[in-house]
Amino acid sequence: MNKTKMMLLGALLTVAGTVFAAQPAAPKGLDAYEVKEFHSDSRKFVIGDIVPDMYRTEEYNIKKWQLRNLPAPEAGSHWTYMGGNYVLITDAEGKILKAMNGDIFYHH
Repeated sequence: MNKTKMMLLGALLTVAGTVFAAQPAAPKGLDAYEVKEFHSDSRKFVIGDIVPDMYRTEEYNIKKWQLRNLPAPEAGSHWTYMGGNYVLITDAEGKILKAMNGDIFYHH
């Protein structure tokens, strides 16, 4: 009886290990934080939308983007913060170029 239990336990562990190994790896790197849409101020925003003027003010301009693990802003753009997300917008019109989940701040 004890031998049967051990064989069953071994089979169970083998199956469990196979299932665990088949799980896709969690994405690593900063791209895992990129979002294509988000909500802020009771509104849905997507890439290409124009942000409200408030988010284009100096108060919302993120100058120390490195401390938040954000990629360098492209020429003519800067990072701002909207609804828990970091949003890369154009300097001229406030057009959304990219958005990153705010959890990127904790990326190691």
